[in-house]
Amino acid sequence: MRTFVLAGVMILVSAFGAAAGAEDNPFLGRWDITATTAKETYPLWLEVREESGQLVGFFQERTGSVRKLAEIAREGSELVFSTGAPSKQGAPKPVHRARIEKGTLVGALTRGEVTVPWVGVRPPTWGNVSANGNHTFGREVALFNGKDLSGWALQFADQPGGWVVAGGVLTNEKTGNNIISAARFRNFSLSMEYKLEKDSNSGLYLRGRYELQVLDDVGKPPALGGHMAIYGRVVPSANASKPAGEWQTVDVTLVGNRVTVVLNGQKVHDNVAIDGITGGALDSDEGAPGPIMIQGDHSKIWLRRLVVKPIK
Repeated sequence: MRTFVLAGVMILVSAFGAAAGAEDNPFLGRWDITATTAKETYPLWLEVREESGQLVGFFQERTGSVRKLAEIAREGSELVFSTGAPSKQGAPKPVHRARIEKGTLVGALTRGEVTVPWVGVRPPTWGNVSANGNHTFGREVALFNGKDLSGWALQFADQPGGWVVAGGVLTNEKTGNNIISAARFRNFSLSMEYKLEKDSNSGLYLRGRYELQVLDDVGKPPALGGHMAIYGRVVPSANASKPAGEWQTVDVTLVGNRVTVVLNGQKVHDNVAIDGITGGALDSDEGAPGPIMIQGDHSKIWLRRLVVKPIK
């Protein structure tokens, strides 16, 4: 048994796990994960790499940003990893254990006496796709009709909605819920006109899985959590934000896992690859069509136009 220090946390890695190369380690690569409790299912995401002969992991929990794992090891036929050490308040450390069954990663999270089973599958093989190709478009779909919330559902049906339409503008008058389009799309271009109040924090979810951060951050450097970042994964190339209270326009093209984003006329992502789901995703079924989701549970956003053109 060898001992290593990673991100300030002591890690125990078996000699077998440390020596295992890519050719005989079935855990390596990316996994789209679905966890199941008695009340619900929710998505997770994992990537396992080998660097300098040691395992390194990156994990997307239900919310927040993808993070490097504090601990990861291969123990015989199992992959064992954790997102952190026990808390100072005495809460037990979360530990995941998983094994390969017919190409599927079958695991469970254990935290004290609580166990949550989960199953991981390989993400799609996207191939040579490009958001900047010469696309053929289908009929434009107006997701907001300027009158009401037709074609939208609340993410949290047991909580107040808070969304209203007035003067042809849709807004979350009371924060606390996200809205999800009934229409689902695979590859598409999208155009949205919106404005924010001071310090607003919202999000535009593509296929309900990849968040483009919507944030009042005019004048600040581009950041992983900044306006039009692929949240927690890719920093935009520039901050093209307008001040709070001004109408802004974002144009997005998503093909496979490649995205191009133009904010207020300035390209901020150019055919960028999205490695996996972002925090708050509705599911982890990356290959399936998905809805558009607008985040309304943080702070206010106003929308007056939201159209999608499917790519054939």
